[in-house]
Amino acid sequence: MDKVLLNPAELELIEAIRNLRLAYPNGYEELLWYAQQLFDKLVEMPPEDE
Repeated sequence: MDKVLLNPAELELIEAIRNLRLAYPNGYEELLWYAQQLFDKLVEMPPEDE
């Protein structure tokens, strides 16, 4: 498998997604919302930071 460099926002999204199963049933809804917010921010056009 190839290694990929991630920016901090991408890494945070991956960690949130991985933690979804651990959060079920307590905290699952909040973590799902949080992961969705991170994803929306990453795909926003035009990017917020440009």
